[in-house]
Amino acid sequence: MRTLRVASYNLHKCRGMVGPHAPERNLQVIADLDAHVIALQEVDFRFGARPEALPRALIRELTGMEPAPHLTTSEQSLGWHGQTVLIRPELAAQASVRRLPLPGIEPRGALALRLADLTVIVMHLGLARSSRRAQLARLAAKAARIGGERFVLTGDFNEWHDDRGLESLAGLRVVAPGASWPAPFPQLRYDRIAVSAGLRVADSGVHDSPLARRASDHLPIWADIALS
Repeated sequence: MRTLRVASYNLHKCRGMVGPHAPERNLQVIADLDAHVIALQEVDFRFGARPEALPRALIRELTGMEPAPHLTTSEQSLGWHGQTVLIRPELAAQASVRRLPLPGIEPRGALALRLADLTVIVMHLGLARSSRRAQLARLAAKAARIGGERFVLTGDFNEWHDDRGLESLAGLRVVAPGASWPAPFPQLRYDRIAVSAGLRVADSGVHDSPLARRASDHLPIWADIALS
């Protein structure tokens, strides 16, 4: 039995709550998570060619991780629809990434990271609940086809309720380890990890530190997934 730590972190374009742009703070938070796989949201700026807000040149140096290769929004972008996934170098040889377009009233998409014994779906769901429901329905169906009984859905769900909007995740274990937004005084559980029936969550939590409360408007979350 081995344990893989999967984390999710909305970077808010590395601007903290109000600025300035300071990606070194976010990179230190990422290093502190000590995860094997990290789903990242809002890694690019919003307009134009959507250039990277998280400098890829600093990722390996400051965190020991690397972006899993995938087709980005533009040559200047780190992510697709603002999302990317970081992995430890020893996982790179077995990793592949698929882009998953999503329905909804605003442009959204997800990434599917496939490893030898686990599939991780990285998401940032829409602002409208009707869009979120449609997006989750598609992702749950895709995850089951791609990952069988060993998959994780994680990211910014943009949903603060536990009893509505998550109907498509029936049959999965949904882990919302604690309030993650807004980072300076967390009140809402926007960030979640949904785990298929073939996996066990050994531990989970919210990474709450003075630096994490300054680095973004979200606190990162994590779960230790037990793999046989």
